[in-house]
Amino acid sequence: MSFVRRAATVLAATTALTAGLALPALAHVTIQPGSAEQGGFTKVAFRVPNERDDASTTTIEVTFPADHPLAFVSVKPVPGWKVKVTEGKLPTPVKTQYGELKEAVTKVVWSGGKIEPGQFQEFEVSMGQLPTDTEQLVFPTKQTYSSGEVVDWSEAPKTDGSEAEHPAPLLKLTPATGDDAHGAAAPSTAPAASAAPSVAAAEPAAAAGTTDGTARLLGGAGLAVGVIGVIIGALGLRRRPSA
Repeated sequence: MSFVRRAATVLAATTALTAGLALPALAHVTIQPGSAEQGGFTKVAFRVPNERDDASTTTIEVTFPADHPLAFVSVKPVPGWKVKVTEGKLPTPVKTQYGELKEAVTKVVWSGGKIEPGQFQEFEVSMGQLPTDTEQLVFPTKQTYSSGEVVDWSEAPKTDGSEAEHPAPLLKLTPATGDDAHGAAAPSTAPAASAAPSVAAAEPAAAAGTTDGTARLLGGAGLAVGVIGVIIGALGLRRRPSA
């Protein structure tokens, strides 16, 4: 019985350690992939995990940056969800290579579906032209649960490098590569700057992004199994009678 109690204690401690390593990678609303080139067009997925055991996520509201407005935004339909794209007038028109931009997407809301406990959903968006005068874009997001709770993922990155309690989804912008990086990323025929956003099909989210949380979880589980095996083996040797 002493051996059983020791093994159970080790298993409980290792499980807690594994959960601590895996959950931070799955807990927050994030953008996948987390970076894109300045001056181009990109497709990202807002990855939304459900953090509650007794409620489902029913609404996701993403606010787009007003200080760096995006001329072209289109969304990929998500089965079971309705999407509403809201445009607004800019305080000051922004000049782009396609003309003067007076209106831009300010908010995208997905509703009517459910993300059940223990599940996540990705909401894909194609957007551009990405600014060249900043290194990041912040997308404050509100996550509403069936219980009425609203989690506001809106905190900007901390200057000391530590993570905020409710960080906003962040897209890092890197310098463009190649002689014609902007042209390669832009669509062959761009719509007028004032055109309303359209719903368009997009490719699946990048494989590297979608597997990040799963890889961390499996890695933690493997570590737990290894630790348990070593400890059980050691306890077995201690119990073996001497010759």
